[in-house]
Amino acid sequence: MASEETETRNHPDVRGHAAGGGTDGGEATRRSSTRAWTTRLVVAGILLSALNLRPAITSLGALLEEVRDGLGMSGSVAGLLTSVPPLCFAVFGVMAPRLARRFGPAAVVCAGMAAIAAGLIVRPYTGGTPGFLAASALALMGIAVSNVLMPVIVKRWFPDRVGSMTGAYSMALALGTSTAAAVTVPMTDALGGHWQSGLAVWAALAAAAVLPWLPVLRDRSAGAGQDGPAAAAQGETQAPALRITRSRTAWALAVFFGLQATAAYITMGWMAQIFRDAGVPAGTAGLLLAVTMVMGVPLAFVIPRLATRLPHQGPIALALGVCGLIGYAGLYAAPAAGAWAWALLLGVSNCAFPLALTMVGMRARSGPGVAQLSAFAQSTGYLISIPGPLLVGVLYQHSGGWGQPIVLMVALMVPQMAVGWLAGRDRTVEEEAAAR
Repeated sequence: MASEETETRNHPDVRGHAAGGGTDGGEATRRSSTRAWTTRLVVAGILLSALNLRPAITSLGALLEEVRDGLGMSGSVAGLLTSVPPLCFAVFGVMAPRLARRFGPAAVVCAGMAAIAAGLIVRPYTGGTPGFLAASALALMGIAVSNVLMPVIVKRWFPDRVGSMTGAYSMALALGTSTAAAVTVPMTDALGGHWQSGLAVWAALAAAAVLPWLPVLRDRSAGAGQDGPAAAAQGETQAPALRITRSRTAWALAVFFGLQATAAYITMGWMAQIFRDAGVPAGTAGLLLAVTMVMGVPLAFVIPRLATRLPHQGPIALALGVCGLIGYAGLYAAPAAGAWAWALLLGVSNCAFPLALTMVGMRARSGPGVAQLSAFAQSTGYLISIPGPLLVGVLYQHSGGWGQPIVLMVALMVPQMAVGWLAGRDRTVEEEAAAR
């Protein structure tokens, strides 16, 4: 990663034509200009898509009490609702590499943004819990495939800037997450106080994310499964198949991903409610959730850049885990009195997500390897994370308080730190899982 900040190299064909001069030189210049414009569109598409990877979830978390009342949900059913995102990410995320090989990563992400927009505009008006869950699943399907393919697009289009680009889209993801948490309640009030309007408005942001990908799809000169200038040159379609389950690093990364996702979805789904039950006003509780999410904006840019410069990313995982343990202890002992401090600490802890994404890009050498590792780590990880939010809802309903759920959160943070250390070792899945 020594050349992390250098410019991505041009396609070899462009260099070859440029060397010829004359008409070929003019053609090369036009192709280079087109490639540069397409690259800018890819950057815009990545950032806009990243903005849409969490508002469907955090906007619901901010209005969960209103949605529960409006749809007549019990605490256990609400816990099930907060478990739907990781379930959909696990089920649909595993399909992403196959879809990308067939249609290309950019096309799949574009379709994913359209699915998010459709799901968000429909779900508040379905009239019942089953329809709400089905429309949510449509939006989450779009998020799932985009989750998996974002590292693939970064690896293919920006092979020399994995840390920087991962940081940029992680920062955009955190910005979308925190913005939805912060403004959903006041925006709902401004739209007449109807929770349906407060949820549906986020469909517009997803629709906007479709637009940059459309010209990219018309300029896919590298073929259906190859969207980046380096893909063909690297011979990625000829990469050997991996038996990913042979890799201990892949398993460590999958478990790390699953445990950090568990903590993140518990936070997004329940933290505002924890503060509200402690006597914090609803608007302030939403703002506290936004503070937790907004911590990911600067740190999501810094952590990937730092991670790519270290030979071992385990110490970062440990530091983030310690912040989480302190934050949970504060929620247990004094949720209202130290609310801002706990929100900040849990926001730092939640930056295990960009660290996990960065390690996905670092633990594989090729684009296909990244795609396979990303699908395995995220799908397996999200499967692991499914019970967490549901258990929190059940414990909350049956214990009548937040003591037991917070103890569960603490108990899950310890193994997260351990597997984060293992996943951070300097090795690749190709070394461990190449087919023989």
